[in-house]
Amino acid sequence: MHGYRSTLAPMAGAPAKARLSRYYPWLVFALSFGLLLSDYMSRQVLNALFPMLKLEWGLSDTELGALGGVVALMVGVLTFPLSILADRWGRVRSLTLMAALWSLATLGCALANSFGEMFLARLCVGIGEAAYGSVGIAVVVSVFPRHLRASLSAAFIAGGAFGSVLGMGLGGVISAHFGWRVAFGGMALFGLILVALYRLLITEKGLLARRQELGEDVSASQTQAKLELRPLVSALFSTRSILCAYVGSALQLFVMASMLAWLPSYFGRYYGMSGAQAGLTAAAFVLIGGAGMIMCGAFTDWIARHIPARKWIVAIAYSVLCCVLLGAAFQLPPGTAQLVLIGAGMLLAGGTAGPASAAVANLTAPAIHGSAFATLTLVNNLLGLAPGPFFTGLIADHIGLRGALQFLPLVGLLAAVCFVIGRRTYSADVHRLERMRAAAGNR
Repeated sequence: MHGYRSTLAPMAGAPAKARLSRYYPWLVFALSFGLLLSDYMSRQVLNALFPMLKLEWGLSDTELGALGGVVALMVGVLTFPLSILADRWGRVRSLTLMAALWSLATLGCALANSFGEMFLARLCVGIGEAAYGSVGIAVVVSVFPRHLRASLSAAFIAGGAFGSVLGMGLGGVISAHFGWRVAFGGMALFGLILVALYRLLITEKGLLARRQELGEDVSASQTQAKLELRPLVSALFSTRSILCAYVGSALQLFVMASMLAWLPSYFGRYYGMSGAQAGLTAAAFVLIGGAGMIMCGAFTDWIARHIPARKWIVAIAYSVLCCVLLGAAFQLPPGTAQLVLIGAGMLLAGGTAGPASAAVANLTAPAIHGSAFATLTLVNNLLGLAPGPFFTGLIADHIGLRGALQFLPLVGLLAAVCFVIGRRTYSADVHRLERMRAAAGNR
């Protein structure tokens, strides 16, 4: 009888283990996505509180801009070095530390009594958020098979748009009823709850076991994570296709970032909307852009399931179609037809995020994915997210905002050219990387 029980025990435990294995990646995604929402909610809630802070503390617009800009500055400066440290120190430990820092710093914003105290707290928010996007997406792609990478990458990145809308929307509602300090405190509490759940449910051991289930050579990955700076940089920039993925992604985000920044002003100037109406209308297009990222990522994985190189063709199509739709939209006078075309264009504006992220993941070793996505984030900021709104405004000063937006979609054609060039060497570059991994595993 004892032998009979001992024989049944493993059999009874096997289905439970299989269920855990099946649900664990989605638990990782859900909590990582939740923390990304917290990231952008904590970052963007400030925008909804500008009027109250300006009135209570007598701040200038320059000082208000500095409170928002210091976060972006810290993210741009620290993303790459902190992502390298996370690859070596442990991603779970790094993510929970980052999220705890930005949540506590957001709580510090609620307790601030002067511009200087608020500025210091916002600086710490930026330090905490600096590498979360790159390391978080590295964790997500590590627990799913390759054929889902475009979908999951796009869905994860879209969390930034949803978090921005939630931060501004909830921040405005909470502050209207309870004051701006409670708005900051609510964002901080949400982040701290997620930190506790993440620390309790997600472990390095669990991620390692999942990677082994997917057939990854973990011992080789751990060795690659300890690469010196020079070979690491070489691995991140070694192929033409990965360079094209970086630049193509950034140029397409140049278009999306410019649209998001200037749509409220466009609706105010050309549709005669009030500030509140223009903001709400623009927020609707932000949601369309975020939903488009997810839809485009899922479609990319579906159409390229058996032929991964098709992801490049899809990225080319997204860039070209977005250019055509937005270009046509701003040739039309303000009205329903223009709004429909803008919505269709925004649906595709961030569509290349999934294919580009999947390409970067496939062209680098899993152990340095944090560093690879940090590089992608850095290029996206330097060539896309930061200069897009600025140069669009610069052109608008000379030919008007509508004229600037008529030329803006042409940048998407440059993104398409990058994806065309990258596609030509992608398959050869992936095969070369796989041969290098196999050689490293045999040593």
